[in-house]
Amino acid sequence: MDKYTGKKLDGRYEIRELIGVGGMANVYHCYDTIDAREVAIKILKDEYLDNEDFIRRFKNESKAIAVLNHPNIVRVYDVSFGDMIQYIVMEYIDGITLKEYIDMQKVLDWKETVHLTTQILKALQHAHENGIVHRDIKPHNIMLLQDGTIKVTDFGIARFSSNATRTMTEQAIGSVHYIAPEQARGEKTDGKTDIYSVGVMMYEMLTGTLPFDGDSAVSVALMQLQANAKRPREINPDIPEGLEEITIKAMQKNPADRYHSAVEMLSDIERFRLNPSILFNYQFSDTDRAVDDVGIQRLEPEYEEPDDGEEDAIYEEDVPVRSPVLSAIKGVILAAVIALVVFGGIAAYQGYISAQPKEIEVPNFVGMTLSEANAQNNGKFIFTYVSRFSDDIAVDTIIEQSPAGGSKKMKEGSTIELIVNSADTSVQVPYISGSIGSEEIIQRIESANLVPKILYVESTQTAQKVDAIYPPTGTEVKIGSTVYVFVSKGVTKEKIKMPTIKGFTAEEAVAILKDAGFTDYSVEYDENIQAGKDEVVRQNPLQGSEVASDYKIKVICSKGENKEKAVNLEVDLPSDVSAEVKLTVLLDGAIDSENSKSVIPAYSPYYTVNLKVKDDANIVILLDDEKYREYKVNYDNNSIDLINSYSYTPKQTEAPATEAPAASSDTSSEEVTAQE
Repeated sequence: MDKYTGKKLDGRYEIRELIGVGGMANVYHCYDTIDAREVAIKILKDEYLDNEDFIRRFKNESKAIAVLNHPNIVRVYDVSFGDMIQYIVMEYIDGITLKEYIDMQKVLDWKETVHLTTQILKALQHAHENGIVHRDIKPHNIMLLQDGTIKVTDFGIARFSSNATRTMTEQAIGSVHYIAPEQARGEKTDGKTDIYSVGVMMYEMLTGTLPFDGDSAVSVALMQLQANAKRPREINPDIPEGLEEITIKAMQKNPADRYHSAVEMLSDIERFRLNPSILFNYQFSDTDRAVDDVGIQRLEPEYEEPDDGEEDAIYEEDVPVRSPVLSAIKGVILAAVIALVVFGGIAAYQGYISAQPKEIEVPNFVGMTLSEANAQNNGKFIFTYVSRFSDDIAVDTIIEQSPAGGSKKMKEGSTIELIVNSADTSVQVPYISGSIGSEEIIQRIESANLVPKILYVESTQTAQKVDAIYPPTGTEVKIGSTVYVFVSKGVTKEKIKMPTIKGFTAEEAVAILKDAGFTDYSVEYDENIQAGKDEVVRQNPLQGSEVASDYKIKVICSKGENKEKAVNLEVDLPSDVSAEVKLTVLLDGAIDSENSKSVIPAYSPYYTVNLKVKDDANIVILLDDEKYREYKVNYDNNSIDLINSYSYTPKQTEAPATEAPAASSDTSSEEVTAQE
């Protein structure tokens, strides 16, 4: 155990366990006793407390994330930069890294790749719009939750776009398998640098392999600079061509040839998602660039040494003898060359003019679905999408566009923004505060296309006053999300610290809660958790939380299944019965065929029954289908009690009725009796 686990940080954060070890910091799973929530805390390692570069990177990460607020980016709640300890308090994420998921799945389905990449790009769009370049995008820094949501983490080498460029010697380089060529050369980095890394991740998800791999970091970095990766469809032919084009465009060596922004790449992905057979017809160069070991192109010609013994000679310039005929021929040739150059230049200029994009009137896409708009557009314009929701028109219909249809002429290839009616639209939680009636609360929330839920709570606030709202005002949520408004009942109860009851039995847990002063609790069972019978597996609220004494505590237990126990029962039989008797064993009303058979009691006065039970049970013994003995099995005490005993009366057996033969006159009565 390290020195932090089990301690409380700044009297607030209970450190429970170490969950991650990084190059400059360790990450712990903690509990915030003030806000009653689980958090993750990244603590700078002791050996770097005097290292200005590591401290700068550590502070830089907190500043970078603190300005961001996006559902696909890990949130920062608190920071502390003391002399003895420096830490960042972040959102706790219960999941695995995207790298771990790729390693498990090997190759991801293209639909899943699009789903994950879209979330990553939306997170980067938010970061870039706030002036932050991540510079270390890789699957190791992407957390994947069980519901398929991703969270971008680790902004340790991120920079604000206004900052000066850092070089490799300043350790601002990301993992060599995912970095862009300009980053490896220490050149200027911007949003297109992150786009390159996203392209590499898409390549890895779609093919199960990295585009460049080698024996050392240097060799991989050189490949990033020099080599072109094998096309993804050569490795996995199931990849749609349009998605391959998107991946390759994102991975172009020259930043100018890549997507210029996350928005532009998202636009192509959305077009592909709507039409997986789409082709973008991008032109990519397959020629490698000659780059030296630090990424500088070799532009100087090679120097040739003179042959040994050869001395430099100085020659006087000869004066040629010019003839009139030769001069005339040269004049004709020169005129022809000039004409060729002039006409060639005119033809080239005309070709250049004809190759320029045509200006055409902006079409009107309002009222169309996205698929209809893409079909009419036929690739003439680039679409970007903005979601908005309206009850008045069908989902997936274009509400507005900018510029408006018919308003101007634009060159082909220009961008048109489409505002689409979407159920995925994000809206801000409205401002609700003060003493406000429930009707107005409902009206404000519903007008934002959200679902209101009012909960009355005990608080120090005046009765009927809004105590809190969740999610907080201004938070972006999907339409149709529930907004909880906590309204004060005006009474404050004494608060008690929630004890630990996990691992105890339900009965023990209730006793602990009573001793702590709680008056309201319920015991519930979770059939999906395997644990001992009646063992507490969860509690709500969590241990350490401070809640009112009459707060209803939920004690969640495992239903559990008892282990099978062997039951050995000796049944006494009527020893005076020498005829064969059918013995039947009933276990909880069902016939136990293994123990049921015919017996002759006179031969053996006892019969042993071997059963297995998982709980209390009833055993009934039948002799010739009549009750003979009843027993009760007590599972916990491992005991068997005789409940009822009945006498057995052997059945009278009669010979089968047959027709007696006619008696002859000489047949004696004894013979007739024998025959009968």
